[in-house]
Amino acid sequence: MTVDADTIAFAHRLADAAGDVIRPFFRRRIAVADKGAASGGLFDPVTEADKGAEAAIRAIIRRERPHDAILGEVFGEEAGTSGQRWVLDPVDGTRAFINGRHEWGCLIALEESGRPVLGMIDQPVLGERFVGVNGGAALHVQGSVTPLHVRACAGLEDAVLCATHPYAYFTAEERAAFHRVSDAVRMSRFGGDCYIFGLLAMGFVDLIVESAFHRWDVAALIPLVESAGGVITNWQGGDPGAGGQCIASGDARVHAAALKLLAG
Repeated sequence: MTVDADTIAFAHRLADAAGDVIRPFFRRRIAVADKGAASGGLFDPVTEADKGAEAAIRAIIRRERPHDAILGEVFGEEAGTSGQRWVLDPVDGTRAFINGRHEWGCLIALEESGRPVLGMIDQPVLGERFVGVNGGAALHVQGSVTPLHVRACAGLEDAVLCATHPYAYFTAEERAAFHRVSDAVRMSRFGGDCYIFGLLAMGFVDLIVESAFHRWDVAALIPLVESAGGVITNWQGGDPGAGGQCIASGDARVHAAALKLLAG
């Protein structure tokens, strides 16, 4: 599917609206609720920035594209009849957000018949917006648009590896697999959430290994990484769209080598 110019412009408007809500909360003393507390699970913070941004996006979609479905991290799923669905993570990286760090973003994806065809990472404080659509990736900053492409990397020994937090999000078995990869690369850095996928599209990161993803965590990343010339799969080399384990690479050679190590 080719995404038309009006729909792309609409996605930009959604990101603008979310950013207007989010910015006033950043680096402020705000209330933080723990979604994981009820189940006794991992600390899972949510703030008024998350809630307000998703509510703002949903209001625009309901008003202007009422037949589209919506799936969001905060408010769940709404059915639609158009065959298109907006997948939203209003603040991906809430832990970074409440720590005053900039490594987070608003994720907006558009799916057509279940396949992500547009992906956007918006960092409204830095004024950076990474967009992947129609086979092209670009960085939008203050009216300028810069095409993005991943960089070549011949092997793991030359690769820069990033992961958000392999200890918090990985099982013991996954940590062992991750260490096989991290031991083989040139350098590894932790932290970043969705923002590191933008850096991969820019050509500053070669490999990202993650787990415990949801659909809203990955849907926007797939078009961005692929449109920038990269590869994104699950740890078995298949479709990462269902969530769970995810690996993204700028170079197919690095991707293949990392998959072998993850498999043991």
